[in-house]
Amino acid sequence: MLLPLSVVFALVFVWQGVPQTLAGTHTAQLLDPVTYTVQQGTQTVTQTATTQAIPLGPVASQEAIKLLGTNGGGFFNANSAHPFENPTALTNFFEPLAILLIPAALVFLFGRWVGDWRQGAALLGAMLVLFIGLYAVGVMAQSTPNPLLVRLGLHGPSLEGLETRFGVVGTMLFATVTTATSCGAVNAMHDSLMPMAGFVPMFLMQLGEVVFGGVGSGLCGMLLFAVVAVFIAGLMVGRTPEYLGKKIGAYEMKMVAIAVIVVPALVLGGTALAVRLEPGLAGLLNPGAHGFSEALYALTSAANNNGSAFAGLAANTPFYNVLLAAAMWFGRFLVIVPVLALAGSLAAKPRLTASPGTLPTHGPLFVVLLVGTVLLVGALNYVPALALGPVAEHLALFGVR
Repeated sequence: MLLPLSVVFALVFVWQGVPQTLAGTHTAQLLDPVTYTVQQGTQTVTQTATTQAIPLGPVASQEAIKLLGTNGGGFFNANSAHPFENPTALTNFFEPLAILLIPAALVFLFGRWVGDWRQGAALLGAMLVLFIGLYAVGVMAQSTPNPLLVRLGLHGPSLEGLETRFGVVGTMLFATVTTATSCGAVNAMHDSLMPMAGFVPMFLMQLGEVVFGGVGSGLCGMLLFAVVAVFIAGLMVGRTPEYLGKKIGAYEMKMVAIAVIVVPALVLGGTALAVRLEPGLAGLLNPGAHGFSEALYALTSAANNNGSAFAGLAANTPFYNVLLAAAMWFGRFLVIVPVLALAGSLAAKPRLTASPGTLPTHGPLFVVLLVGTVLLVGALNYVPALALGPVAEHLALFGVR
């Protein structure tokens, strides 16, 4: 499925002007030659540049595979902010669509697997509520004028670090999609976002990228929260919790708890090390709350298999290479092992017949309960850290004491 979809999206990108060639670099004549000086030993030499080497390559095909596989990165260093990777408003629509396509389709497939399409629709509904709500927060936050720039007479949304051709709406759409899934592709520098706009991609990752998520991994994470939701509902009505006709017992809840707690422990523990030890502090290029946000974002991205970054962090050091690599490794295997144990335990249990006391897991009530569970778990885990990072930066920026 990935290969034919990649061909289709690659052709769309080529149609919109994304390069697809094996010709290598192209030398172009500068319209305005640039004169500059270089130091050669003890002498200063003046030189004039009349040409520029423009790198090319099989960009369209690599871009299609990157996005459909929710991988991230980019052919060029500027990623999807580069005009060769993302040249038009249409490609800025198709690229997030490619990221979401397979993860969203797998939610529908889940409904077919369990024999009730409404089960998949309920999960999709919860994902959409979270996605739209957080996207709206990001757009509103980024559209708010920066008070420091307003004092200089610059009104309107802050566009520092953003591509003006995409604006706030297109930028926040990409930022929300790429962190709701496990994709690190970006069309703006997240480090430059307004504090609460930067909060949105960070919080989406901290929720476990369960809002669509990667190819299959988002569905896996949302099912963990579904088990937690039916467990909470069972406690409220005094019944043994069930999901899809399978009884949820103590063993299943232990496996869910391990899978849900592992990543926050890695993120918060790693961030604590980064802001406590001298090698970690040396990598923070911004002081105060924003520097803390850089470290928190880096650990969040690594442990949750994302790949985007608050690029103000100097992470290419032995300390951060080891710390982030450990977060990546443990963030994958310490989650998948209890998930597989949960799946095996539920598969071995007989399917129970629904009774009048069984909580329906395919209606609006369950969607609300599931959304509340996701937000509650995320808030309990990360609100203190977020309060020290983007929230504190926002309050300081707007003069709130």
